[in-house]
Amino acid sequence: MAIFRIEKTADYTTMSNRHFKDKRLSLKSKGLLSQMLSLPENWDYTLKGLAHINRESIDAIRTAIWELEKAGYVKRRQIRRSNGKMAEMEYVIFEIPQNTDEP
Repeated sequence: MAIFRIEKTADYTTMSNRHFKDKRLSLKSKGLLSQMLSLPENWDYTLKGLAHINRESIDAIRTAIWELEKAGYVKRRQIRRSNGKMAEMEYVIFEIPQNTDEP
């Protein structure tokens, strides 16, 4: 039988275990959410920024974000400039899903 050992360091993140137990989420989405929760609030939370620190493509990051959005862990809204033109997308990330379909 294999033995796994964990060597902890001072650089760690504390987060809810809820998303790890959510069977609606793929392993990819669970990992991405964990990574996003570990990053500082002012970090570049764009698809390009997330793809830059991972081996996944922007499309793979996008599909994981869609999955997290469907499950209620991510909410997004389109920001509009004062002239009415669309600007960047705003993402809000939650440790606990924000919908009624949660497990």
